Amino acid sequence: MTASASGLRRTLGVGDAVVVGLGAMVGAGIFAALAPAAHAAGSGLLLGLAVAALVAYCNAMSSARLAALYPASGGTYVYGRERLGEFWGYLAGWSFVVGKTASCAAMALTVGTYVWPGQAHAVAVSAVVALTAVNYGGVQKSAWLTRVIVAVVLAVLAAVVVVCLVSGEADAGRLDIGASDGAGGVLQAAGLLFFAFAGYARIATLGEEVRDPARTIPRAIPLALGIALVVYAGVAVAVLSVLGSESLGDATAPLADAVRAAGMPWLVPVVRIGAAVAALGSLLALILGVSRTTLAMARDRHLPGALAAVHPRFQVPHRAELAVGAVVAALAATVDVRGAIGFSSFGVLAYYAVANASAWTLDSAPTARVVPVVGLVGCAVLAFSLPGVSVVVGAGVLVVGAVAYGVRRVVRARAGRA
Repeated sequence: MTASASGLRRTLGVGDAVVVGLGAMVGAGIFAALAPAAHAAGSGLLLGLAVAALVAYCNAMSSARLAALYPASGGTYVYGRERLGEFWGYLAGWSFVVGKTASCAAMALTVGTYVWPGQAHAVAVSAVVALTAVNYGGVQKSAWLTRVIVAVVLAVLAAVVVVCLVSGEADAGRLDIGASDGAGGVLQAAGLLFFAFAGYARIATLGEEVRDPARTIPRAIPLALGIALVVYAGVAVAVLSVLGSESLGDATAPLADAVRAAGMPWLVPVVRIGAAVAALGSLLALILGVSRTTLAMARDRHLPGALAAVHPRFQVPHRAELAVGAVVAALAATVDVRGAIGFSSFGVLAYYAVANASAWTLDSAPTARVVPVVGLVGCAVLAFSLPGVSVVVGAGVLVVGAVAYGVRRVVRARAGRA
């Protein structure tokens, strides 16, 4: 397909799409999310991981079906608009752009914390500027860099798993798979761990840039999710077997603490480098996805129309990418990483709730509706199981978005009658 002045170039195959999804999922989340999840769930950490994986699977299946039917940039913004109506598409897009912009800032700050703790904000801003420049050069360059990052991160995680499991400190009794500190803690842990799973949305938001999307997207999303789940489960079991849930919950750098406890302190700098590289991979994919949803919303004038421009040479939404990069850089210079992660989780779960509701309309057969129903209920439960501040702020931002939508409708209606 030849790209037009207003369209994006279809250059990504199944492998590229899987790598983009993995770059977003197998990223900084696994280095940072295990500790707060263990703090919330205690010995129920692995149960929380299973719940997060179940909800992520339902979301992935719903997203894959919708992306094959509507292979355009924007993901659930497009699906909600086409299946449920303009408002629900807008609300999904608003949730994604706002929530994932916060997530971009969190990933940038993770880079800064691992690379140069004393200058974390400055390093974070530099990372945003550099990766925005990479994305500006074309999606193929982004996919190539993501492939390198994924390879490095998987190698580091594999080393952590092997070192922990073969050490004399590993004890299967620390897993306590059947134990739990309460359903509320398990659900909160699942909500926090979902933050690390949510990257497969990047595949759907790139729907306008993959070859044969009806075939590519339904294959790439579950494949990327499956690989991420295997990696997360392996790392969680390995780290728990060495630290136990209590020590893991108190850890500030859980994977580094695990290899140190396993008697391999020389591996700690490698883990720190791996965490920084992982955060860069997540940040790269996040900026890519947010800019595409911004493009789709700008095309429909829910955001300034100037952001809908596509670069005539690089065939990327260059104004949207620059705008997203500028906002993320400003946030990275000022916000706190923990608050950004909680807020992002709420926004992303709201986004997927709309995706599941949209998928529910595709088929009236009861068996076909099981997955979207489970996904929708799961998203709602996990969203309201997050820490109270995240719920209040997240819900408030959704209300602000809804009010802005209503005001815009009224203004347009009055202008039409004038």
